[in-house]
Amino acid sequence: MISELLAYDFMQRAILAVIAISIFSPILGLFLILRRQSLMSDTLSHVSLAGVAVGIFLGQSTTWMTLVVVVIAALVLEYLRVSYKHYMEISTAILMSMGLAVALILSNKAGSSSMSLDSYLFGSIITISSEQVRALFVIAAIVLVLTLLFIRPMYLLTFDEDTAHVDGLPVRLMSLLFNIVTGIAIALMIPAAGSLLVSTIMILPAAIGMKIGQTFKSVIFWAIGIGLIGMLSGIFISYYWETPASATITLIFIAFFGLVSIFEPLLKRIIIEEKGLRNQALFVIY
Repeated sequence: MISELLAYDFMQRAILAVIAISIFSPILGLFLILRRQSLMSDTLSHVSLAGVAVGIFLGQSTTWMTLVVVVIAALVLEYLRVSYKHYMEISTAILMSMGLAVALILSNKAGSSSMSLDSYLFGSIITISSEQVRALFVIAAIVLVLTLLFIRPMYLLTFDEDTAHVDGLPVRLMSLLFNIVTGIAIALMIPAAGSLLVSTIMILPAAIGMKIGQTFKSVIFWAIGIGLIGMLSGIFISYYWETPASATITLIFIAFFGLVSIFEPLLKRIIIEEKGLRNQALFVIY
């Protein structure tokens, strides 16, 4: 049954897209949660609609226009974050409302482009193109390499910017580059996940991984694994149930989160008991 599905080109592209997204989205989502910027993904995904509308209105490539608009929005978001350091929600509200307003006005002026805008609003991983899949793997490789090279500085920046500044790290530049990379990743995810659901795919696997993992690196591995399993199962279920893939994936992640939350005390007890047995074994050996 599954082998029949894999014979279709669109399903092969969808699976490859899922693999790429599951590599980078939980990593970025984890840093967003720890930096208390979970809504940043939602903000940039809504701003991306403005980029799509600008591309349609000007008759240019919607992908490139979305990238340009999202990168500009990421720069503005960092400026507003610094300006309203203790009220970060203000920058989220400003950019989200502006992005939606621009998207609605330009789509209205463009006239017959509502269907194109709707496709970016809800997304469809089944109809993703080969070029978009390659772009997702490129951003996945970039995020993975940057994480491996700068995981300690980013860890320090995430938990204590003042200490990072004292250690000589370029705090503003690092935060700005993180916003830009996140913005580009979101812009590339929009055709597959849709503007309304991209934040869920970024945040929920990371949130579930934080409940299971005991160390920072283990949380990343758990989040990537959960993201891959959730999205793959969502694709297959959506195909057989004839439901939207993005919405199905979102509900699966929410179900995972609910189950982990319910059984979290049991999981913690098992982990503590395993650590105790391991320590006893080491004590006996030595």
